Amino acid sequence: MKFPLNAGMAKDARDNWESPTQFVLACVSYAVGLGNVWRFPYLCQMHGGGGFLIPYLLMLLLEGVPLFYLELAIGQKMRLGSIGAWTAISPYLGGIGLASVVTSMYLCLYYNIINAWSFWYLFHSFQSVLPWAACPVNSNRTGPMEECEKASPTQYFFYRETLNISPSIEKNGGIQTGQALCFLLAWVITYLFIIRGVKSTGKVVYFTATFPYVVLLIYLIRGMTLHGALNGVKYMFTPKMEELANPTTWINAATQIFFSLGLGFGSLIAFASYNQYHNNFERQAIIVSLINSGTSIFASIVTFAIYGFKATINYENCLDRTRILLLNSFNLAEDSITINNVFEMIEKLNTTFPEQFAELSNKLEDCSLENELSTAVEGTGLAFIVYSEAIKNMPLSQLWSVLYFFMLLMLGMGSMLGNITAITTPLRDFKFLSHVSNEALNGFVCVLCLLLGLGFTTRSGNYWFTMFNDYGATFSLLLIVLFEVISVSYIYGIKRFEKDIEDMLGHRPNWFWKIMWGGISPLLLIGLFLFYVINYIQGGTPTYQAWNKDLGKSEQTEYPVFGQAFIGLLLVSSVSCIPLTALYIFCQRRKHAQRHKQQHTVNTVAA
Repeated sequence: MKFPLNAGMAKDARDNWESPTQFVLACVSYAVGLGNVWRFPYLCQMHGGGGFLIPYLLMLLLEGVPLFYLELAIGQKMRLGSIGAWTAISPYLGGIGLASVVTSMYLCLYYNIINAWSFWYLFHSFQSVLPWAACPVNSNRTGPMEECEKASPTQYFFYRETLNISPSIEKNGGIQTGQALCFLLAWVITYLFIIRGVKSTGKVVYFTATFPYVVLLIYLIRGMTLHGALNGVKYMFTPKMEELANPTTWINAATQIFFSLGLGFGSLIAFASYNQYHNNFERQAIIVSLINSGTSIFASIVTFAIYGFKATINYENCLDRTRILLLNSFNLAEDSITINNVFEMIEKLNTTFPEQFAELSNKLEDCSLENELSTAVEGTGLAFIVYSEAIKNMPLSQLWSVLYFFMLLMLGMGSMLGNITAITTPLRDFKFLSHVSNEALNGFVCVLCLLLGLGFTTRSGNYWFTMFNDYGATFSLLLIVLFEVISVSYIYGIKRFEKDIEDMLGHRPNWFWKIMWGGISPLLLIGLFLFYVINYIQGGTPTYQAWNKDLGKSEQTEYPVFGQAFIGLLLVSSVSCIPLTALYIFCQRRKHAQRHKQQHTVNTVAA
């Protein structure tokens, strides 16, 4: 049995956005997040700079915008959260919405720890000397801490001062008080932002959606004036066209579009459910998608300018260390070697004094600007280590640190608004919760996530964070969105969906959208899903980066058995909601049919 897509229209008392602008800003605040700042620049760096934009923009057209459009249409037509929306299409599909809620719950559990780290760095920015600018002195006061000396001040501050990280996931350690307090603060602010549902969220997004652009613009102006910034920007826009022949480049481009827009979590359906019935979501889907991708490119220019500055400083420091080594080894005049003629002098000294130079071969560093620029750093490493290292070398470093980490907070908090809404909106659609106040329901969800997420503030919390980040959403979201587009196209039907859109917008979607929904997008999703499964199987035992304090760096380590079992649970738990819900509905209907048949038989005999 199929239900009409306007089943949720009866909820006249449902809250609404005050204006279409609020809705657009909410979508921008949700979609434009930390992934735009750290994931996209990493992929550009890894896949040939400007050449990566070709598959990225193509996947935006073929996959991103059509699926974004589809989710907004479903939410606006039905005025229900993800569970109610898919149940209205068919009770057998209610598991799609439930899977979205479970996935959003996983995201909420670990996403706010990033905001906690941002708070930690923000608070530590108000010091005369940034604490990650130099190594702390050891207990004997004879020199810097050995671990810090082997790593770097920025890495030491992140892994030791911030996380106080354990050597492996198997050694837990207690909750870190500083991290726990920052985590609590992040959840308190999240609650205040969503305390009254869309009424408070609609006000907050004016700031969370726009402030990051102000900071990015300031950083762009400052970044482009830094020494060596153009080296980074040039590296970004120098395309390596051979990367286009690499299937992984296309897969990563499609995946980045997919996750950057926040598809499959149920947040977009929830946001759209608070729209006016005739709101022009088609135009908004295109606008938000373009803003999101444009932000990724804009943020990359800023990131590569900062990255070029950092790489140039590291390169020149390497040259200076080499210069001093040569001056001391060959008793040369101070001005005989500069960083501009180091390589010439190396060749000259190697030719003139071959035996003496051979003794230095193991002490000479391999200084290369290209190597510095090509070292790809992803995720928290880029946000909290690479940026911190660049900031400490800037004049007025405290100011730039405060601006940067406050921007990260706004990006993170903006995404959290969508993550929480994806959970609370479907819950509110249930009759037994419909009379619970927004304050109470939102408070309950926030407290539950806070308590469950405290594990991320332990010494091994970063390893669990990595596990959730790598396996908590990728697999499930691919299947969820695949089921979404197939359900709309082939269970509910494209023609019926067209009529629903015409009822809202006054015109039917053109041929492009129908081709995408009916063929191209599902095929791309199937390809992504198969690629993910094959990669997972071929990858062998899952691994993570464990911090080795003796070496001052991370080492690749295999997850223990309990870690592998938990990864399996993360992969299966959310998507299993889809078949289990369908099976439950089938059993319920069969039981109801048998009961009805028995009652009919009794009535017939009695007659």
